[in-house]
Amino acid sequence: MKNRDNIDKRKQTEIENGEGKPFSWKRELLSWIEILVIAAAAAFILDTFIIANSRIPSGSMENTIMTGDRVIGSRLSYTFGNPERGDIAIFVFGYTCRSCGVEYQKTPENVCPVCGRKDRQNKVIYYVKRVIGVPGDVVDIHDGHVYLNGSDTPETESYLSEEMMTPQTLHYEVPEGHYLMLGDNRNYSLDARFWRYTYIPEDQMVAKVLFRYFPKISLLK
Repeated sequence: MKNRDNIDKRKQTEIENGEGKPFSWKRELLSWIEILVIAAAAAFILDTFIIANSRIPSGSMENTIMTGDRVIGSRLSYTFGNPERGDIAIFVFGYTCRSCGVEYQKTPENVCPVCGRKDRQNKVIYYVKRVIGVPGDVVDIHDGHVYLNGSDTPETESYLSEEMMTPQTLHYEVPEGHYLMLGDNRNYSLDARFWRYTYIPEDQMVAKVLFRYFPKISLLK
């Protein structure tokens, strides 16, 4: 009699804990939907507010980052702090128009310069470059080197694979709230020296690149 009482108590405990119930496809499906919704929400929050994932399509940052590399950047770095000189940064450069197909640098009018379609309706183009000038900096480029704020001593740019070709002297005065961005592969980089709008506004700076995760894992500086 005691054994039967123990069995009955064990069955009651299983029922209370949700065990011993007959299999239900409906309950199983709802469980999987709940898991998928939570995973999707977590991925959205992670990708929107915490990290930025980017694939490097060109050689403009070689040999620091090679063509085809995939990198991870921290959005939080620029949410709670400002970009610093020397940072490798992911930023919004412009858009590919979904109407006329043209690729264009972001304009002050926030529309495609060809057809007038609004930026928010187009596909975002992200670039990865290095921060060379921060707000208030005066940057001069000549004789293969970068000079900051009137210094006679050039910046040490150990990340450059070769000396920069400078057929002419370039002078930049970085406005407040903007940044001067150049590639590490300086002789083969389409960067601020050639853009219509030279400086990148702070609200277009997305994330500080921290490390490469493909094809190998390594920290980036």
